[in-house]
Amino acid sequence: MQVQAYTKYARISPKKVREVAREIQGRNAAQALELLNVIPRKGARLLAKTLKSAIANAENNNNVTSDVLTVEKAVIEEGPAFRRFRPAARGMAHPFKKRTSHIRIVLSDEVPATPAAAE
Repeated sequence: MQVQAYTKYARISPKKVREVAREIQGRNAAQALELLNVIPRKGARLLAKTLKSAIANAENNNNVTSDVLTVEKAVIEEGPAFRRFRPAARGMAHPFKKRTSHIRIVLSDEVPATPAAAE
């Protein structure tokens, strides 16, 4: 069984969040939450908030305890970018984008198959 949680239009670039998201994939949900609480980055705070929501969804909607949940996927997709302009020399303006992210965390209660078990 899989449980999901979304955070949409997060005001951080997807590249910055993906760096943190790679660290929690495949981990136990409780371990991943502890790890995110230690990482001092904005992306870690946003991922922790989404992970807590996914755990709450699993507990309330599917009656699954957080002990058996693992982070199957942490997908960071690109949201819409705000177009802004920065002043430049000689009265000109240079455009830049303020990027947004959509964060999706998928939790699973299935035990992942280890390579040692397959042999």
